Amino acid sequence: MKIHASGEDNLEAVLMLQKEKGMVRSVDVARHMGVSKPSVCHAVATLKEGGFLTMDGDFFLRLTDVGREVAEQTYEKHCFFTRLLVEAGVDPKTAEQDACRMEHVISPASFQKLTELYQKRHPSTEPTENGRRFDAKTDPAD
Repeated sequence: MKIHASGEDNLEAVLMLQKEKGMVRSVDVARHMGVSKPSVCHAVATLKEGGFLTMDGDFFLRLTDVGREVAEQTYEKHCFFTRLLVEAGVDPKTAEQDACRMEHVISPASFQKLTELYQKRHPSTEPTENGRRFDAKTDPAD
């Protein structure tokens, strides 16, 4: 199933909230994203149908392995672009907003080339425990 930018945003929000709170419900995602609960409920239904999310009997959301991979890749791109833009002198709030758009349109091959170039110029950038180079631990906007 093809996932759209809004679906990636929802998965990314679930991932971030799980790291922060542990257990996540649709209302938490709605608050985090600043959208209505019905829009998140619709997105959750679509993501469940696509095999990206599950919901338990207490209405807690859980990422499937596929959903977690998509969320982590999206979050890594978000952190990378935020970091790059802030280093270039962009205001952190603007960098965060722009990164949120950029993370959805770049191809995997282009993103890999950019991260390889960045690492050549910043050799101290080490992968985190999940193997990703850019996450909250390396994101200066946090």
